[in-house]
Amino acid sequence: MIVRQGEPMRRRVLEAASRLDSDPRLLAAVEWTRSWLPGDPFYGDPLSTGDDAVGRVAAQLAPLAATRPSVLREVGLTALQLWQAHAGVEERPDGDDVVVLFTDLAGFSDWTLEVGDDLAVTALRRVGAAVEPLVRRRGRVVKRLGDGLMAVHPTVEDAVEVALAARDAVEELDVEGHRLHLRAGVHVGRPQQLGGDYYGRDVNIAARITDAAGAGEVCVSSPTRALLDGSYATFPLSRRRGKGVPPDITPWRVGRRPAGPPG
Repeated sequence: MIVRQGEPMRRRVLEAASRLDSDPRLLAAVEWTRSWLPGDPFYGDPLSTGDDAVGRVAAQLAPLAATRPSVLREVGLTALQLWQAHAGVEERPDGDDVVVLFTDLAGFSDWTLEVGDDLAVTALRRVGAAVEPLVRRRGRVVKRLGDGLMAVHPTVEDAVEVALAARDAVEELDVEGHRLHLRAGVHVGRPQQLGGDYYGRDVNIAARITDAAGAGEVCVSSPTRALLDGSYATFPLSRRRGKGVPPDITPWRVGRRPAGPPG
């Protein structure tokens, strides 16, 4: 048998590296360090990793934990955690409110069954091109949801203005002789941020407020209405409350207040 020169040394180095990578004391030290560093100390699980380049790398590292504890994995996730905190998805300060906006197309699923997939895809492309630039001027698209999207904004006025502008933009579209109608819902709260997404009660409320809106309507929750300035008029939804809206939250339809006569 031919033994390559340096092979025993290479084997010893690899064995030592493997022992070091599984050393429980070193692993505990790295995990403790992660808990004190900026960012999400649990970064790497499916909820915390987005679809950006950093999230995809983290998603590749995460399965290593299922086979054995790994110092190398924890060091890699520590680096990605810091990158996310300082150069990736923006992190809001603890306790700050987030304004959540949902949009969708009223009756789109039934309409798709009538016109077919090709026209439905064309419609979604046209709507996306009209709506998303408006959202990005004042906020951030969190994710696309079939015929709608979820976005976050810094103020309730930003979110409501975007919703109204998006509604108007969609009303002007002519998709091969068909007219579409957008509806939207806005709610302000303190959802949990993980990676590039948001979760929790306030996200669910924003979605339910959207469900309460009719075709071409923009609705806001009562906490959102309380923060709006005088540029907008609000109207109670007497005909429906909105399935799943908590009893302490009231949906209101909102529109721009007409300009007064020139003074």
